[in-house]
Amino acid sequence: MSQPSAGAQSPFKQPKAVWAVAFACVVSFMGIGLVDPILPAISADLHASPSQVTLLFTSYLVVTAVAMLVTGFVSSRIGAKRTLIAGLVLIVVFSALAGTSGSISGIIGFRAGWGLGNALFIATSLAVIVASASGGLGGAIIAYESALGLGIAVGPLLGGLLGDISWRGPFYGVAVLMAIALIATITLVKPQPKPARKTSIADPIKALRHRGLLVMSLTALCYNWGFFTVLGYAPFPMHLSAMRLGLVFTGWGLLVAVFAVFGAPWLQRRLGLARTLYFNLALFAVDVLVIAIFVNSQATLIVAVIVAGVFIGVNNTVTTQAVMMVAPVERPVASAAYGFVRFIGGGLAPFAAGKMAEHANIHVPFAVGAAAIALGIGVLAVGHRDLARAERNQAEVDAEAAGGQADAEVTEAAEAGSGSGS
Repeated sequence: MSQPSAGAQSPFKQPKAVWAVAFACVVSFMGIGLVDPILPAISADLHASPSQVTLLFTSYLVVTAVAMLVTGFVSSRIGAKRTLIAGLVLIVVFSALAGTSGSISGIIGFRAGWGLGNALFIATSLAVIVASASGGLGGAIIAYESALGLGIAVGPLLGGLLGDISWRGPFYGVAVLMAIALIATITLVKPQPKPARKTSIADPIKALRHRGLLVMSLTALCYNWGFFTVLGYAPFPMHLSAMRLGLVFTGWGLLVAVFAVFGAPWLQRRLGLARTLYFNLALFAVDVLVIAIFVNSQATLIVAVIVAGVFIGVNNTVTTQAVMMVAPVERPVASAAYGFVRFIGGGLAPFAAGKMAEHANIHVPFAVGAAAIALGIGVLAVGHRDLARAERNQAEVDAEAAGGQADAEVTEAAEAGSGSGS
């Protein structure tokens, strides 16, 4: 992988529109880890089993996954800004409704609506950032992953602080913050022209016929199975208060943020894209296996969960770049196809973990999570040639961005999917 030149523009020097969308991304991604500290409290207060409570993740992520298939269809017809606004409005409404709910089924249902808004927002936000950001694709993805990491880090802390008062507090907190993000998006993001070609609902499914994209998506499904087993089920065997759970997952989220922004580029420069992915997935599998073996040791469990943030941060950035480079279709279509497959894995894993723990023991779900990540390494190896091509493409894009040249393919692809023009 090529070294960026000393004169390359900082990925943190971005237009206001990028920061407006990035702020909304922070709040959106807070929703992933926000519920972690309050899962045991919801279980106790609403008399729900752990597997029932983990459906908060399942309904949210499975609906997000399925809705990813229609995001391009919607965005290419009403434009990126209106799609972002629609997603934000849905998140504000359904997160507030989740806070008012008096039953576990009600919260699960409202989280599903939240997932629909999340899908509209996430798929379109990446396309807008890619089109509007300075510094080429690398700068855009670092800006996006910075928002993701910060949101994942702050979400559990806010969830712990508000959850210590009431488990309803985090839901109301997200509604308020997303309302602020909605105002910022309306004010700072300019209306975008609609693309010349409208995306069909079938386009993301058709895109999965390309081997490279399918391999990366299935690898991400396996990885997300391990990721969301840890995120969605580890709070139960920790036996901590909401505030302490919030602090644990804030430490985890901070490592996600730091290694997404700084660790992943450093590793890529030294190991290359393919070896970074193999190496990182192998270490993550070992970490989850440690959780499986020592899940009854509270100290070991806490440390292993926090350390998992390192591997999740690296994987998020490197995999996103690989998908954008390996897919022979417009990047918004590739993002929708990839998101559909990977979020299915993330959505099913927490509920499956709860069921396995209830019918076997607490070690089994994490052992299965480690095995799923290891399986992902094998799937990734099937597409090694595609990874090598992605690495060459990434080097060319980085060289052009370092030389101050526009990435025409990035701009064209982003405009095709989101109507973005800067």
